[in-house]
Amino acid sequence: MIQQLAPVLVLIVVVVGFVVVSLSLTFLAGPKRKPTAQKQMPYECGIPGIDNQTTKFSVKFYLTAILFILFDIEVIFLYPWALIYTDFLNYGPFIFVEMMVFMAILTFGFIYVWKANALDWD
Repeated sequence: MIQQLAPVLVLIVVVVGFVVVSLSLTFLAGPKRKPTAQKQMPYECGIPGIDNQTTKFSVKFYLTAILFILFDIEVIFLYPWALIYTDFLNYGPFIFVEMMVFMAILTFGFIYVWKANALDWD
């Protein structure tokens, strides 16, 4: 069991080590400048940033963003399936039926979102 997990554990150690070393070197060797009043002035547009903390977005903006990510990730699952589809045809129609069920669930979800007017930006 540990022999199968060894490459994953080594990868985790390498990634964590890389992150720690990179952040440490950036902190130690990076420039340590304090912001001045001139550097904090507006750039190009000339409009000072006012009310920057209280900017409010509509909930529909977030809902649309989440739905986009959800349906985008669902469609990403189609690519690996299309790559292995011909390799698994000798096992019968199971892989095709499985993807049609997945697509049906995705289609019903999209219809539900459309009927609920979650995609309207009014």
